[in-house]
Amino acid sequence: MKKSLVGAFSAVLLLGTAAVPATALDASGASAAPRAKAVDFAGTVALSNCSGSVVRVPDSQPTDPALVLSNGHCLESGFPGPGEVVVDQPSSRTFTLLDSSAGDVATLRASKIAYGTMTDTDVSLYELTSTYEQIESSYGIKALELSADHPTQGTAISVVSGYWKKTYNCSVDGFAYNLKEGEWTWKDSVRYTSDCQTIGGTSGSPVLDRATGKVVAVNNTGNEDGGRCTDNNPCEVDESGNVTVREGINYAQQTYGIVPCVGTGNKIDLSAPGCALPKP
Repeated sequence: MKKSLVGAFSAVLLLGTAAVPATALDASGASAAPRAKAVDFAGTVALSNCSGSVVRVPDSQPTDPALVLSNGHCLESGFPGPGEVVVDQPSSRTFTLLDSSAGDVATLRASKIAYGTMTDTDVSLYELTSTYEQIESSYGIKALELSADHPTQGTAISVVSGYWKKTYNCSVDGFAYNLKEGEWTWKDSVRYTSDCQTIGGTSGSPVLDRATGKVVAVNNTGNEDGGRCTDNNPCEVDESGNVTVREGINYAQQTYGIVPCVGTGNKIDLSAPGCALPKP
């Protein structure tokens, strides 16, 4: 998983976060999606070693405790092993909340890790001590909404990194049936077109559909050196077991499957109808 801070540590030492400017959607992005909603940094967060975002599902209520979405490999407890699922574990982790222009506006705090895994997907969900209502009234920031729909090939997307305060614009190139990296295998991963050259520290960034502004995936990895199915060099494995290596191409994990698993009060319910997230 090159998209965590570990993969960019030397770059941080040499450049510092301020050396990487925030970017906005360009004219080509606007022409590709004439009705695209403005994509900015509002609702994204910076973690100690990754990126993330404050998210809600369509049925979340203003008084629900807010959720922060990131990667399973960004958990403070380290990478979950294959088959490992973390549920309802206490956490006091903090997140720096950004406004639309990438300014730091608040420090949010977790009450627990609601869910985390690197099996089939690479996702973590933290429950915060603040509600959506409290965050919006105090800082004017609304949560990003998780789309309940599978993304489609060709969709114009933006990967918005709260850690680097940088936006990457590209399109969904396609989907990997299985994406294998070292010990881990992820299913139906989003493959970016080559424009999204995400770097270490962008792990956990929300991937936004530029037409709707909704979150369709969470950024997690890429093939750095052309290696075959090794750490930092994921490979694609099709239904027949054929392996394809795409050096320099980056990937994300879809998030529509999270929506059925979030129940009343924003509680994770792995037994809910339609919920297919891995269980402990």
